[in-house]
Amino acid sequence: MSGASAWVPPDGLSRLQSTVDRAWHRSPVWRERLAAAGVDPARVAGPESLAALPVLRKESLGSLQAAARPFGGLLGEEVGRLARIFLSPGAIYDPEGTEPDYWRFSRALRAAGFRPGDRVINCFSYHLSPAGFMFDSAARTLGCVVVPAGVGQQELQVRVMAEVGVTGYVGLPSYLLALLERAADLGLSTPDQGGEGLRIRRAVVTGEPLSPALRGRLESFGVAVYQAYATADLGLIGYECGASPGLHLDDGVVVEICDPDGLPVPLGEVGEVVVSLLSQTYPLLRFGTGDLSALVAEPCACGRPALRLKGWLGRANEVAKVRGLFLYPRQLEAALAGLGEAVARWRAVVERDAHHRDVLRVEVAGRVDPAAVREAVRAATRLNPEVEVVAPEAIPAEGPRLQDRR
Repeated sequence: MSGASAWVPPDGLSRLQSTVDRAWHRSPVWRERLAAAGVDPARVAGPESLAALPVLRKESLGSLQAAARPFGGLLGEEVGRLARIFLSPGAIYDPEGTEPDYWRFSRALRAAGFRPGDRVINCFSYHLSPAGFMFDSAARTLGCVVVPAGVGQQELQVRVMAEVGVTGYVGLPSYLLALLERAADLGLSTPDQGGEGLRIRRAVVTGEPLSPALRGRLESFGVAVYQAYATADLGLIGYECGASPGLHLDDGVVVEICDPDGLPVPLGEVGEVVVSLLSQTYPLLRFGTGDLSALVAEPCACGRPALRLKGWLGRANEVAKVRGLFLYPRQLEAALAGLGEAVARWRAVVERDAHHRDVLRVEVAGRVDPAAVREAVRAATRLNPEVEVVAPEAIPAEGPRLQDRR
């Protein structure tokens, strides 16, 4: 796997070996899956040793759990020894072990500047979902004081923030904006706005995309915003440090960036984020997040050794394999962005011709040279597309950018 997209934390090899051994001896389902893939726990020498193990999809996790509630035989611990059991959408149960900061979010909070004594309002739900407890335990691990607010009653929450001197926020970025705007309506603002009443200085957000425009709007209130990347199954995967773009990978996971066949792509290329959770409680091996990203190998100015994810680049179900090459909407988007405002709208369609050959057709609307589109796409994807200039109304504004009609 030399040059392949994979991240193993500094002490990750021994922990990966221990996790695979735990899965083999404590979970009949994992033992069956590992044996079928020809994986010998005694010979695990890195993520490449698990390459033959099929990626475990979210829908498969749901099916396994439905057949053997609550955890489908995947647990590495007795259910009675867990701290909590949560329920995620799709009727999927998520276990919480008894380790302090089980979900490992304290690392993300520390990188964002949260320190002992900070007063943190937690606007994630504590009801069945693990998100509230993920951040609650992390903040308490750092010695922060937590206001367990959840979502709702914004005016009351804003007054609490002012009266108890909240300095930090964890929750959805859009909800933080709603609170800050509500505070402004009530005459409360941050010192950066020339006002008083709010002391909030930093926030860690996750759960939805953080666009540059939304980040800029939040920062206009004087709040430093840091993004984290996580799932209910895995806990923390990556987090921002503020020194360089991208998300540092957490030390509790082994991460591969894979093509749709589950094989690691070359370093720097886009693929699905596939995670092996280094946990004795819940040894998820090669779990497919369904998210697309790529690894950044350049060192970060902060000095952390962890590789970084470029960020969220789409969903894996948007990919198409054309003439043996994997095609992602983001590749096309980047290629056509170079043509500027000449491209008003675009859509890519994959079909088969009369000779059963794959055909990529790119439909574009605008004052654009088809030859320029063809060359831009070919340079980005190594595919030679057909190009069709169409009226803007021929391309639905909300439709998928890449359609596979084969």
